[in-house]
Amino acid sequence: MQLQQKVIMLTGASGGIGNAIAEELAQAGCYLVLIGRDYSKLEQLKASLDNASKHRMIVCDISKSAGLDSINKQCDTWFQQGIHIDGIINNAGCNQFSRLSDRDTQSIVDELTINLTSPIILSKLALGWLNRPGFILNIGSTFGSIGYPGYSSYCAAKSGLHRFSEALQRELKGTGINVFYLAPRATQTTLNDSQVNKLNKQLGNQTDTPEVVAKNVLEVLHKEIKTRWIGWPEKLFARINQIFPSLVSSAIYKQQATINTFLNKTQAHSAVTQGDQHESI
Repeated sequence: MQLQQKVIMLTGASGGIGNAIAEELAQAGCYLVLIGRDYSKLEQLKASLDNASKHRMIVCDISKSAGLDSINKQCDTWFQQGIHIDGIINNAGCNQFSRLSDRDTQSIVDELTINLTSPIILSKLALGWLNRPGFILNIGSTFGSIGYPGYSSYCAAKSGLHRFSEALQRELKGTGINVFYLAPRATQTTLNDSQVNKLNKQLGNQTDTPEVVAKNVLEVLHKEIKTRWIGWPEKLFARINQIFPSLVSSAIYKQQATINTFLNKTQAHSAVTQGDQHESI
């Protein structure tokens, strides 16, 4: 796929991975529609990109119906004006390292919404104004293929996003819309707090920079790769888990004591933080 002068929508643009993807796409000659909640961060990002005047912004919260409606209305307007979106990258995401029993209900709802429901709805809306040929690229996670302690609802959301991408690939065959799925492993962003970073280091888990993910995004689009996992041995584990899940379970169980230690620390820190907030109110 040639990316020069393609108009590409990017959700979660102001985050660590989003920033890196935006920079790579802009350098490749793409014109971006940057989606995020923080106007000042989006404006700063837009100004820093190659061909800054060619990029657009939509400030909204995609976890809310009103936010998705605002994207849909704006893109409908652009479509009528002859400005067509060539592709969407559903990058926005969130996660929380915690036992399910320690989570509050709203945080679970928010996690499922941002990581799964919103990308599905935005993809549905986009079929009304997305250019043909065009594409939808969903940014998933290795945890969409490997259930991991402390990330149960996040694993559920990303697993759903993987299967959604697979189903939509097949559903849209022959329509001019390609659907891609990219699954990064642990990435060095602010989504991971200090405890998660320490856990990854102690377990010897490899982490990637946002720039590595961004370069994979470009390669997926250039080569039109339907599905890709980033990293080794995570890529291997993802495939083994589909055929011999007990082998992956055995490997994770060997890490269980260490994982539980950090889950306990995370819960203790959360309790202290909530106590401090209560006292300040």
